[in-house]
Amino acid sequence: MTLLGGGLMGLGYLLMNATVPTPEQTYAAMSPDLRRKVDAHRAARLAQEQTIKRQIDAQNDPDAGKPIWANQPNQR
Repeated sequence: MTLLGGGLMGLGYLLMNATVPTPEQTYAAMSPDLRRKVDAHRAARLAQEQTIKRQIDAQNDPDAGKPIWANQPNQR
C-alpha cells in the first residue's frame, strides 16, 4: 500500500513537471503589453522593498536613538 502511494505521488510530481511551465516560459509567452506591466510592477515592488530595507536599517542603527549632545567631542 505504501509503495502504491509513493508511486502515485511520484507520478503526480513527474506529470506536474512535464505540464507546468517555468516562470521564464510564462514570461516569454506574454504579449509585450503584459511584459511592460509585469516589469513596471516588479520595479515598483523592488523600490518599495528598498525603502522598507532602508527604514529597517535606520531603526537598527544603535546611534540613531542617542540624542545629539551624547556624541563624544572630536579628539584633535
